[in-house]
Amino acid sequence: MNHSTPWSSALAHALTAAGRGLAVFPLGPLKQPVIRNPHPDRDCRGGCGQFGHGVHDASTDSDTVRALFRAARRATGYGIACGRPPHHLIGLDLDRKNGLDGITTLTYLATQNGFHLPDTVTIATPSGGRHLWLAAPPDAAIPNSASRLGPGIDVRGSGGYLVGPGSASPKGAYQTLPGHPSDPAPAPLALLRLIQPSRPPVATPPARSIGPRSIEPLVRFVRDSPDGQLNNRLYWAACRAYEAANEPDAAADALLQAAIDAGHPERGAARTIASARNRAHPSPVTRPAAPRPSRPASRALHAPLQP
Repeated sequence: MNHSTPWSSALAHALTAAGRGLAVFPLGPLKQPVIRNPHPDRDCRGGCGQFGHGVHDASTDSDTVRALFRAARRATGYGIACGRPPHHLIGLDLDRKNGLDGITTLTYLATQNGFHLPDTVTIATPSGGRHLWLAAPPDAAIPNSASRLGPGIDVRGSGGYLVGPGSASPKGAYQTLPGHPSDPAPAPLALLRLIQPSRPPVATPPARSIGPRSIEPLVRFVRDSPDGQLNNRLYWAACRAYEAANEPDAAADALLQAAIDAGHPERGAARTIASARNRAHPSPVTRPAAPRPSRPASRALHAPLQP
């Protein structure tokens, strides 16, 4: 009989990760550290010797990991500290919710900036997103960021953490996708340059900068869609066009034709583009005028006409 609990399962997965050289610490169901900070009014990163400092508690030592979990009986998952040796882990958190598609954004980012995404450790999140694990050079300082690279892409670097596979949440579990490497692949140099704060990325064109010629990368992005990604790519490209194109309707026509050329039914493609237009330029919501109160019939017949 299996007497596993979310806590014991999280501990087992955390110990496995620690054995691979990944520093871990316990998390609660909402991805938050669960050990209370012993002195929240002080700036301490664990130098006091006590637990309760979030990612700074993370360890690869199995005895320390067990002690952390004994102090966190409400834990249902674990975090993996990024930026630490030997892997110097970078996490790309790709959201797919609330109209965002970080996977599509990252693919476009790679196309526009001339790098290839390597096959690497890939974690499926309960909300339908993905965590990609990449390895940074030992001397690279990778900052944490939210949507800096592009919509739906968060970067976890030094001082940040990823939710580890096997962790449980109210929406489900984080799961390692099979068929991918078990160790993080080296991050492409071009991607590292974008992650560094010294230069802005080229993921979303600047406002009002897309002219008739510069729509072509978005057209290619749609036309070259792999199987199963055409509608997502079309929606993402149409959102960018309506946000930034000088002639958005002409850009939408070009994207519609590209989608049809790639095999998208015309009516469905048109609906997808219309959804993107509504997201970029939502129509104002107007309330109907309140009806005037009715008068008794005898008075209404003799009342003067209302302007």
